[in-house]
Amino acid sequence: MKQSKRNIQRALPLDIALKIASSLQVLDLCSLGGCSRFWRGLCGSDSIWESLAKQRWPSLHSSLDPNTKGWREIYLRMHREKAGCAAEVVGFVEQCSLSGSIDVGDYQKAIEDLSSMQFSFEDVHMFLFKPKLNVLLNLVGLHYCIFCLEMQADRVMDTLVGCNIVEHKVHVKWWKLGRWFHGFRMRDECCSCWVSLEDLLTGKGEELLGVLHRGAVHEVFRVEISISNPKSTSWCQSTQGEEIEGVLCAFPCEISVAGSTLNSLVLLKRARNGLWDVANDQFMCTGILYQYVV
Repeated sequence: MKQSKRNIQRALPLDIALKIASSLQVLDLCSLGGCSRFWRGLCGSDSIWESLAKQRWPSLHSSLDPNTKGWREIYLRMHREKAGCAAEVVGFVEQCSLSGSIDVGDYQKAIEDLSSMQFSFEDVHMFLFKPKLNVLLNLVGLHYCIFCLEMQADRVMDTLVGCNIVEHKVHVKWWKLGRWFHGFRMRDECCSCWVSLEDLLTGKGEELLGVLHRGAVHEVFRVEISISNPKSTSWCQSTQGEEIEGVLCAFPCEISVAGSTLNSLVLLKRARNGLWDVANDQFMCTGILYQYVV
């Protein structure tokens, strides 16, 4: 049997064997190199590893001398460096999302870190598109590929499908400042939705991806991404139709009702406003959804 294998290897032209090895991905190449001395020597060829390194990290074209040797060692060193950087990003995101959600500021910092570390698409694929990873990390990788690497959505989609994470979902919630109406500011608006990674790469999630990219700017003052539907925090406004108990604040002021002046408190609730007539110890519902500014 061993003699038969040796005969096959001897009969195989070297250029054909080299072409076979050159067409393989890194893991397959390493597996083939473990089959025999013949393949181990061939799979360690400098030309093969140079091609793999420059394909994974295009910036190497300009950063290294054209006569550089030892490309297998260069590839392994770069891979270990990127693995260490990826571990830092993973640790940061997991630390910021211990409660199951992450603020958009921390989310964007993770993306900026990937950019400063010069992650390639293959790095993101290898370290952040793992099915067992937190979906927030999958989302960070997707966002980085689209906005920083400017990858085509179709290529990213194919990669997500291959990694079995295309249907992973996140819950996005963002708060907008209330609009002004006749000199009074309406209540703050809260929007939320579930979205899959697939949706974000199609027209269905284009607007939401823009919200994540812009973050808390202009009328949007907070964005939160979570892996579950979080309970509303005590200070934020609820979505329309929700009934949330509790008074946010009360301002002393004078209100004129039916020609008489009341020494009142304006009670601001998330679902409704009310007037409290201190003199008569009487609560008056106004049914008007705006805030009084003292």
